[in-house]
This record gives sequence, C-alpha cells and structure tokens, in this order.
Amino acid sequence: MERKQQFRDYLLTQGLKSTRQREIILDAFLQSGGHLSTEELYLQIRQQHPGIGYATVHRTLKLLAGSGLAESRHFGDRQTRYEQCSGEDHHDHLICTACGAILEFEDGDIERLQQRVARQHGFHILSHRLELYGRCAKCGPE
Repeated sequence: MERKQQFRDYLLTQGLKSTRQREIILDAFLQSGGHLSTEELYLQIRQQHPGIGYATVHRTLKLLAGSGLAESRHFGDRQTRYEQCSGEDHHDHLICTACGAILEFEDGDIERLQQRVARQHGFHILSHRLELYGRCAKCGPE
C-alpha cells in the first residue's frame, strides 16, 4: 500500500488526479516484475481492461518513473523498458542479444572491484549500471 500512496502523493504534487486507469496500470506494473516495455505492459492490461489505451499506459509509466517507483532502462533493443525501483539492492544485468532475455544478478566481488578502481583514481561513485551483452544459455554461442 505504501507504493500506491507514493504514486498518489506524486500525482498530487504534479497537479494530476489519481484515476482508476492509473491505479490499474500501477497494479499491473507492480505485479509484473521484470523489465517491461510500454507495449508489453499494454498487451497485458488490454486483455482485462480494453478501454485503457496505449498512450495512457505510456504516460503512466513515465509518471511512475517520475515518482521514483520505476526506472527507465535502455538495453540496446530500441525500446524503453521499465523496472521497479526497490531502493534497496543494487543489481546488474545480462542481456541476450539473440532472444532479448534480461537476467539480473548481484556480485559482491564486482562491486568491490568497482569501488577499488574508483578509489585508485580519486573518484567517488554516485551510481552506476553494469550491462553485459551476449547470448544466454538457451540461445547458445554464436
């Protein structure tokens, strides 16, 4: 319920109303997990709510990003994808260039190495993204 209130509060600060359509989109997004494009979320929602249009889903995803509930990501497939912001754990991504699968992973050794490299250069990391592109086990080597 806290995330729903965060979204409602954000809408108020933007002078926007909390509508039933936005609530449906928020619920679908929070239940989906993963890294969804506007089209993917729209197709999921359309089955049960055919009155919700593509543009409404697109605008609502942008509002979710503005509210801090979602983060827009670009994984080289020319689509903006959205993933939930948990605010807790950092993770990195493995992206399959053949099928488009996106796998999340965490690795303490990589995080420590990045910190060490930054310190060696007198650099303070504020944030970072690590995306590794290749082929997943299902697709196999080229």
